[in-house]
Amino acid sequence: MSVIPSPARQKKAVKIFPRPTSGPLRPIVHGQTLKYNMKVRAGRGFSLEELKAAGIPKKLAPTIGIAVDHRRKNRSLESLQANVQRLKTYKAKLVVFPRRTRKFKAGDSSVEELATATQVQGLYMPIVREKPTVELVKVTDEMKSFKAYGKLRVERMNQRHVGARMKKAAEAEKEEKK
Repeated sequence: MSVIPSPARQKKAVKIFPRPTSGPLRPIVHGQTLKYNMKVRAGRGFSLEELKAAGIPKKLAPTIGIAVDHRRKNRSLESLQANVQRLKTYKAKLVVFPRRTRKFKAGDSSVEELATATQVQGLYMPIVREKPTVELVKVTDEMKSFKAYGKLRVERMNQRHVGARMKKAAEAEKEEKK
């Protein structure tokens, strides 16, 4: 299904060419409360730690279409690595146009890349939630006979009495030595 953009969106796209129409690249973050923390969404901006790990200076990031949020902190290594990988992928695909057409600087893309560059319409590097894989298994007699509740109760009691049992065993060992 192809959607024809409105004239206003077309004008905006022409005006901001060659930048993507969806705005700057945003990080993958988890929802904040217990109800939503399993869901991933687009965040406000990448943390300074993520930018540093990806090798992008914090002053350069907004100029090449990367949103930055200096207040954000990384609380898990997995999300840090995912966002750093997202930045590295973006940087590899990035085509940087020179400010002046005849004066090329370090970091600008080559003439061939500039000629083939196209504007990205819609979401760029969209955030997709991976579907968990489900594998079907035949139910065996052993599985049917397993009593999960009873097993949990026994293991809980074993955990509770571990200290007392160790003390009793130490006293018994002492008695044997005498």
